Amino acid sequence: MNLISVTEALEAIREHVVRLEPRSVDLHDAAGSVLAEDVSADVDIPAFPQSSMDGYAIFYDGWKAHGDLELSGMSAAGPSAEQMIHSHQALRIFTGAAVPEGADTVAIQERSIVEGGKLCIMDDNLGRGDNVRPRGAEMKAGDLALPAGSLLTPAAIGFLAGLGKTRIRIHPDPRVALIVTGNELIAPGQPLRHGQVYESNSHTLHAAFRELGVQKLKEFHAPDDLHALTGVLEEALGSADLVLLTGGVSVGDFDFVLRAASACGIQQVFHKIRQKPGKPIYFGKKGQVPVFGLPGNPASVLSCFYAYVRPAWEWMTGKPSMLPKRMARMGQSHRKPSGLTHFLKGRLEGDTVQLLHAQESFRLSSFARANCLIILEESVTEVAAGEEVEVLMVGMMHDRKNPAV
Repeated sequence: MNLISVTEALEAIREHVVRLEPRSVDLHDAAGSVLAEDVSADVDIPAFPQSSMDGYAIFYDGWKAHGDLELSGMSAAGPSAEQMIHSHQALRIFTGAAVPEGADTVAIQERSIVEGGKLCIMDDNLGRGDNVRPRGAEMKAGDLALPAGSLLTPAAIGFLAGLGKTRIRIHPDPRVALIVTGNELIAPGQPLRHGQVYESNSHTLHAAFRELGVQKLKEFHAPDDLHALTGVLEEALGSADLVLLTGGVSVGDFDFVLRAASACGIQQVFHKIRQKPGKPIYFGKKGQVPVFGLPGNPASVLSCFYAYVRPAWEWMTGKPSMLPKRMARMGQSHRKPSGLTHFLKGRLEGDTVQLLHAQESFRLSSFARANCLIILEESVTEVAAGEEVEVLMVGMMHDRKNPAV
């Protein structure tokens, strides 16, 4: 199968991933999700004319006609009997309380004096309707409150709670399964034997998914054995909406991912992209479950996650991309051969991006300092210092010292 371009790979992934079926959840559990239905107001908000200040509720024309007003009663926030005033009267009122029938304005307490049961308002700028929130000022019953596709931010959650909503329909996050392959891998903290390396990819991907709000993903480990890997992959497919494998995606004697995927009935969409690092990446699908086979080298894993897995996850959830692309000026010149798109680890400072050291796919030291990937397309062979290039911002916790990031 011929290698495809980065653009073709993204188009193929977009074509094959589907948004998960909506489900109803408690409002408390919906933060960060995408709304799956239009939500309309059931009642007027506020449901009554409401004071926005501490002061005195009055009938504006009555004040203009009578001057000092007779003080009559009080209205505080909370359940209360409906009250009424006449044109020559005023009612002591507090923020959030219901404005009594007959009143249309609230005079603030700082510009009012009460003497002998009479209210004297000393506010030449007071206008009719001031400091009163009309009924339905926020939302009227039947109005569209939030359309389907809205991201449920903290403000959106509070807004829906203020409308009296308790359950809503959302597009859920995918259940993620991660399969780590490789006989040479050992958990950090254990003594290394000759030929062994510490396994880091699962830690990297756990952290990357945590940035997306995924607190748990199901993790499997499989040896370099076709029968064992096939069994693990079958189990993962039965318990996840998105499956990732790391390692074993090439065509060596101990690379079994492609054969295990075929044995599990996964439809291959593509294998290998014209890019560096991460050229042997695999993408397939079984039913509605996307399957990514990522190369085993740590920098390749993370580059492919940001370039392909994260966009797929966002498309499945309907969430907007949190990894913006932007243009920046190269801090130094760089040469590369044509024929492959390069994802280079960089650090953006202001409008200038510096190419970091240690670009090899097995090295994470530079990625640990990077806040972006510099994207140099297939046809590019040389970039001069000061020339504009496209960069993909990585992670959500961008450099706080860099306000441009």
